[in-house]
Amino acid sequence: MSSARSDGRVQPARPGDPKRVGPYRIIGRLGSGGMGTVHAGLDPGGLRVAVKLVHAAHAADAEFRARFRREVQLSARVQGPCLMPLLAADPDADTPWLATAYAPGLTLDRHLAAHGPLTGGTLYAFAAGTAQALAAIHAAGVVHRDVKPQNVILTPAGPRVLDFGIARAADGTSVTRTGVMTGTPGWISPEHYRTGAVGPEGDMFAWATLVAHAATGRLPFGTGAPDVVAYRVMSADPDLVGLPGELRAVVGRALAKAPEGRPAAREIAEECAGVLAAQATRILPSGADPTLAVDRVGAEWDVPAADDPMWRPPARPGRRAIGITLATGAVIAGLAGGALALSAADTPSPPASGRPHGAAAGSATTATPSAGAGPAGTRTGRPEPASADSAEATIVTWRTARRARGEAELETETALGHDVSLGVGSDYDYDGRYEVGFAPPRKEVYIAISGAAPAPYIVQAVAKDACTTLRMMADIYAGLPYDEYVLVDATSPAAPAVVWEGNFRTNAGCATRVVDRDVTDGRQAPDWQPTETGLEAARIPSSDKAEIRVATDAVHRLFGEWNGNSRLFHDARYISDENTSIGFAPHEGAMYLWATKPEWNRDTQEEWAKAAADVACRALLTESRAGKEWVYAQYAVAVIGDDGAPRFLRWGSAGTCAS
Repeated sequence: MSSARSDGRVQPARPGDPKRVGPYRIIGRLGSGGMGTVHAGLDPGGLRVAVKLVHAAHAADAEFRARFRREVQLSARVQGPCLMPLLAADPDADTPWLATAYAPGLTLDRHLAAHGPLTGGTLYAFAAGTAQALAAIHAAGVVHRDVKPQNVILTPAGPRVLDFGIARAADGTSVTRTGVMTGTPGWISPEHYRTGAVGPEGDMFAWATLVAHAATGRLPFGTGAPDVVAYRVMSADPDLVGLPGELRAVVGRALAKAPEGRPAAREIAEECAGVLAAQATRILPSGADPTLAVDRVGAEWDVPAADDPMWRPPARPGRRAIGITLATGAVIAGLAGGALALSAADTPSPPASGRPHGAAAGSATTATPSAGAGPAGTRTGRPEPASADSAEATIVTWRTARRARGEAELETETALGHDVSLGVGSDYDYDGRYEVGFAPPRKEVYIAISGAAPAPYIVQAVAKDACTTLRMMADIYAGLPYDEYVLVDATSPAAPAVVWEGNFRTNAGCATRVVDRDVTDGRQAPDWQPTETGLEAARIPSSDKAEIRVATDAVHRLFGEWNGNSRLFHDARYISDENTSIGFAPHEGAMYLWATKPEWNRDTQEEWAKAAADVACRALLTESRAGKEWVYAQYAVAVIGDDGAPRFLRWGSAGTCAS
């Protein structure tokens, strides 16, 4: 809900405006938009706040109210530099409202109209500050989706990005809707024009457009009819003439046509901070210490403050700071609910659900539909027969689940589709589709995955995102009658398989573990194969303490089992740190174990591979069952030959050694 502010000053209140909203006394207006009015308010301690009040017509819309409530929860999670903190909100009031700290100053578009483009240190500080804000937003799992000049205020202390997440509630598109094109022409990414895709990469495309616009006063793809602008965005090179060289390279990369070609916000923020520091160092007086300007954005920023007599004199600084801290903490505690669990990486594994299930709460079953139940230890393409009354979730119980009914289920369905698609798609480049079903008598929510067959680590990522979203929706809708969630691999319609089930209510940290229901011969996992690219990634030394611990324990266990009591270093069978290694490939969710022993014959290679696969599988399974955040569900064993090329002998998933 962007405020249409003429000059950043408080305008007189109008007849019918409220005297008070929540704890805030209203003293005037800051602006208005299609979805509501932004009022100027003061808290009991004199803190200046912006109170956004939804129009009555939208307050009566149950769908809008639900979306507004959810976006308030997302916004409460976002804290960081160059952002306006959410102080309080009441999405359930007769007229929903939220309050943020007040940002004095002009929006970027108004500033450009009045004063022209930004230059010098102010421009570099603008680029760094807005990138830092987006990095904080993305780190909280939120996508802004409406980065544009009207949503950036140039305060005396630096730029401030507004409406993170709230803009999605305001335009009714907090979750994806088929056929709805959101955004402002000239600020829409190429992938959004083509497919409607929305993600952090789209925010970075808009950020680059924003910086170019701030530096030149022009849009890099020009203006004109929406279809003409869209064609330029998708096909033409941007006009970056007038942008300083240090920034031009950064902005150019962020304007890449392919989203995967754009740097992440954190990377951009770090690079801009470096450019800003270099710029500041060049203009420092002779003999000055460049390390003194710790807050580079604030130090280089040069936008004067404007006095506004409508505001009462502010409270003392100490009191103001305490007020912001307490209010922000209160709203996060009161609204974030399950979202706070996202940071609980070390939360112990939850107890199993009260109903007997084959998998513990939060555990994964990495069986794939291409193999199903046959003789003991094997799988065929058919699910095991079971009744709809089975205590454990099965394909039969999945088929009895129905589509969403009522506001709570409809909002839960769209939230799951949006959050899982965005999270898994952006993190792992997995283009899956998710169909949600509900089984009220069983208190189960089913999520069927279709598209490309998901690797075990994809299933694990889907499970975590689904758990987080369901916990949040359960906070929003207290009467939501579900506690279990079940993932179904439906990528092969002829042979769907239940691949995960867990209790999202008891799993406070949404910890994920991997336990396979089925057992294969350990020779290989049919849904994944190791790659030389993965092995190269595994060769890169890790700094992750958990990875180092697991690898060290596993390789020493292998030394003991393979070498036995032998100390014959000259024996060709002997392995040591000099010829045996373990590493991790995060992008594959896989652990690689390899030996450089070109002198081994085939029989010795196979014998060693069997022993190494057993050690690797047990190491992954043990770590997964420990209830910790552990993303590795697959392993591969290789022997490096004379030519330096690997020969992959065995691979599989953690669950294949469950028996």
